[in-house]
Amino acid sequence: MLNIKKTMMTALVAAPLVTSGSLAIAQTVNVGAAANVGGMIVFVAQAKGFFAANGIDAKVVLRNTGGALTKSLRAGEMDYAPAAFTNLPAALERGLNLRGFVGYTGGSFLKPTSDNFVGIAARAGTGIKSIQDLRGKKVGVTFASTGDLYLRTVLEKNGIKTRDYKRINTRPPSLVSVLDTGGVDAIVAWEPNLTRALDKIKGSQLVLRGGDYVCFCAGLHGSPEKVYGDRKKTQGVVDAMAQSAAYIRDMKNREEVAQIGARFLRGVSTDLIKRTMPNIVYDVRMGENTKKAFNFSVKQLIAQKKMKKPYNPDKYFDFSFINKTMKDHPEWFADLKK
Repeated sequence: MLNIKKTMMTALVAAPLVTSGSLAIAQTVNVGAAANVGGMIVFVAQAKGFFAANGIDAKVVLRNTGGALTKSLRAGEMDYAPAAFTNLPAALERGLNLRGFVGYTGGSFLKPTSDNFVGIAARAGTGIKSIQDLRGKKVGVTFASTGDLYLRTVLEKNGIKTRDYKRINTRPPSLVSVLDTGGVDAIVAWEPNLTRALDKIKGSQLVLRGGDYVCFCAGLHGSPEKVYGDRKKTQGVVDAMAQSAAYIRDMKNREEVAQIGARFLRGVSTDLIKRTMPNIVYDVRMGENTKKAFNFSVKQLIAQKKMKKPYNPDKYFDFSFINKTMKDHPEWFADLKK
């Protein structure tokens, strides 16, 4: 995976460590998050004291890609970390032993595809107006990422084979600059880089956003030892995530939430966060459609020869924690479709 500069951010939150009216002993937990607006649930849970209120002394550890998060998780630098369903199954097939216990981002509870978070932007003067115009062009994309699977799937479904265009491996922080300087004709980027590119590069245009080609969805997971070694701790993390997601979805909190995001994401403005957040689904629920989203990705990975055979999602998912949260705190989900 990519060689990226690691960034660790630790925030101390002055909040009472109280759950259900009784004093709770705080347990230190290193929670991984992606360094983009997809990590807002973790950021807000930390900044607003939702982790602390559930007895969790959380330290947020940022990485730029899902691959980097998984690498840090395996190295013991994190207790829990997210990974997108679009690539996770391949790692599980190779022997990675994890249990996904709460949603991190994406709308997989309601449907098996959800990808407005990602899109394709083209530079002016390239002649790219549609997907078909990508033939013979250079496309910047982060290899082995959700964006990569999105690009391959979009082009394949539009009759464009891999030999008809050239993929250029590009780190997420470099996507905007490589498009701006003419290193590529188009990029595949997730937010906030997609909107940032359209803002910065004169004449650039959005070729495609989303389209239900993949599920840009992720769950928070950990090793069985971490998830089940202290179920109360894991449940506290789930409760905090659910409360945070509800806080984010409440529009009256949008300005404050964007300010929190800007504190965690260096170089990303509050305004940019506010404009990109509507393209992301902040819903931590998981259910049968989540399994379908997982299986949808598996089929794509098999077709692209990144996996050999189907993988049983029940070996990865454990819905018992989020189901308990949904039962105990229906108020945190009252605004969501069922």
